[in-house]
Amino acid sequence: MAVKNESSTSFRDEVGIIAPWVYFFAGLAFVGAFAGLMFAMHSDKNPPPMPARILLGIIASTFLGCYVLLIGYVNRDAGRRGMNRVVWTLLAIFVPNALGIVLYFILRKPRRSTCPQCASVVEPGFGFCPQCRYRLSPVCPHCQHSVNVGDKFCPYCGCEIGVKANVMPATVPGQN
Repeated sequence: MAVKNESSTSFRDEVGIIAPWVYFFAGLAFVGAFAGLMFAMHSDKNPPPMPARILLGIIASTFLGCYVLLIGYVNRDAGRRGMNRVVWTLLAIFVPNALGIVLYFILRKPRRSTCPQCASVVEPGFGFCPQCRYRLSPVCPHCQHSVNVGDKFCPYCGCEIGVKANVMPATVPGQN
């Protein structure tokens, strides 16, 4: 059994982690910003033409709504990566000019995966599960080099890999 590749996800999967209540607040932010901008531009002495006001209102409101959605994404994504959700959410909100969100995307940890045998959480880069010693990455049964899941032959020694490379139980030298 191969480990599921957690690092490649679609845009739909990533957007799907945002909580439904965040969409509600993003909608409120959009409507509130649009109404506020329309009122502010209407009370100006020389307001721009109505089509320009509507366009500016839609653009500014869309940016604010997307900002709220990004904060919701940071909150959920930090949790699934084992990072402190509250700290990163507060940084995303209070660091000006969206630099908190940019910092999050630069400094975030890789996504954690689960062991296919015991379902415990496994940090990225682990070769073995720390709970059940299941081999997480396939190796050549002949030379013990790491190989890709779909390889039929070892790129190091040319040995045929077969299915043994993916399900081979972990062995520790000196323990049988």
